[in-house]
Amino acid sequence: MDVPQLLEAASLLVPEERATENDITVADVWEYLTHDEWEVALELLEELGDVQPLLPAFWETLATAAEQMRLERSAAWCHWRCHEARNGIIRADLTLRPAAEARRQTPISGAGVLRPMWNIGNRTPTGEPDLHIAMLRVEGMPLLAPGGRAPVRLAPLDPRRWQHLGPGGMITMHEDRSVAGTATILEVQPSVDTSTAREGVDDFSRTVPRSPRTPGGPATGAGRAGGSGRLGGP
Repeated sequence: MDVPQLLEAASLLVPEERATENDITVADVWEYLTHDEWEVALELLEELGDVQPLLPAFWETLATAAEQMRLERSAAWCHWRCHEARNGIIRADLTLRPAAEARRQTPISGAGVLRPMWNIGNRTPTGEPDLHIAMLRVEGMPLLAPGGRAPVRLAPLDPRRWQHLGPGGMITMHEDRSVAGTATILEVQPSVDTSTAREGVDDFSRTVPRSPRTPGGPATGAGRAGGSGRLGGP
């Protein structure tokens, strides 16, 4: 599928009544698609995906569209959200140890590429801390310097081992056996319930009009400043 077809397919996975805090609905997405404003339509769909959980297929489709438009940060963010839809959301308030007290002397990337280990309270058969790997994405900033503090999203390699965590729980970050940072769990959400996420979608897909398109390439999204902060989080 080409970009407009992918965006149309993703829009059909959004219930008609869903709206953002700014009263953006899927009808607004279709308006931009009609005028080949593909990048703006993508951004609006990402915002609608934050209102309530949506199917992994929604985020997969957006990621493919972003890749075809060569929007690398958008694609990475949509792939991240697809992982969360499948495995659940874990958000935490992370504070890194100062450079004078830790092994790390440079900022960490906020783009979800670092895979540190975490002490989440589990133990090995011999009673030692059992550390578990989870990718780290910083919300709202591209880098987090030593001693810095920010909300983060975690994508565990094995989500089943993290199911005991809840808001208020304390975990520690490790890049070796020493503590690199301390985090307090802010939010834990389960994976998307596909039956709930699809509620109303089938009826909507039968009634929404097809978007009449005219030939042309993706628009630049003029008039819509900024984005959703994908490099460092939503």
